[in-house]
Amino acid sequence: MEKFFLGAVIGMAAGAVLVANNCKLRNLVKKNQEDLMEKAENYIDTKLEELEKNGNSKKSAAKSAE
Repeated sequence: MEKFFLGAVIGMAAGAVLVANNCKLRNLVKKNQEDLMEKAENYIDTKLEELEKNGNSKKSAAKSAE
């Protein structure tokens, strides 16, 4: 287990050094981060819309039951 964590830490450090020293890799990382953030925002927006629709339908159903 200790060897795994040591390998993971060394791998992350080596990756950080490569990205810091290579402009193409840095731009690739930035692009992928932006894409990931955009996908996450779209996912959150769709989930919020679904919750709003479910909340509105429950409210209208409760009003019609009264």
